[in-house]
Amino acid sequence: QVQVVESGGGLVQPGGSLRLSCAASGSILNIYAMGWYRQAPGKQRELVAAITRSGTTNYADSVKGRFTISRDNTKNTVYLQMNNLKPEDTADYYCNVDVLTNWNTRNDYWGQGTQVTVSS
Repeated sequence: QVQVVESGGGLVQPGGSLRLSCAASGSILNIYAMGWYRQAPGKQRELVAAITRSGTTNYADSVKGRFTISRDNTKNTVYLQMNNLKPEDTADYYCNVDVLTNWNTRNDYWGQGTQVTVSS
């Protein structure tokens, strides 16, 4: 079993900052890519940012220059630093991890989501 738990969401004013965290635990042999997705009401889930085990990053155009993804491989944790937040960033944010389990199977796992609301 692999558990993925996000934290750090909340309500913030436009221009403010939030830091999301996501920790994976359980029967993990290795974690490949880790990523953050978001889903706004009535919209499809979209990739926000992703990072490989070696640190290569990829961002959605809408967040480039404002969001930074990072990871701590010793803690199986990925972070998303969000600066200069805009109302259009309002969404449920989900963590996704690409895991090689102790049983030598490779699967994607999702967290339960954390809500981010940007409003004055």
